[in-house]
Amino acid sequence: MYIAIPVDKNKNIAKMFDAKEWAIIEFDEGVVKSTKYVPTWSEHGVDWLDFVVLDNKFENSIDFLNEGIMVLNRRQEQNSIEEIMEAFKFKELDEAGF
Repeated sequence: MYIAIPVDKNKNIAKMFDAKEWAIIEFDEGVVKSTKYVPTWSEHGVDWLDFVVLDNKFENSIDFLNEGIMVLNRRQEQNSIEEIMEAFKFKELDEAGF
């Protein structure tokens, strides 16, 4: 499965508006297989994004939902890609609610 996360120059999660690039993570059997960085989420270079992890529940996620991508939000203590992926593995991210 593929997961997209907007990141800043230090590779920490960022608000979509402030993101310098997007991390596209290949995640399989509880392990990060690969991570690549692309300029925008729509130029991800994979057939399908399964999830996107956003900074907070107030970000505009309608484009992802229209594409059939499940939207998750990080919790306060989850900043780095590693922390977010560890939280993903243990289902410790929140679903976007409307």
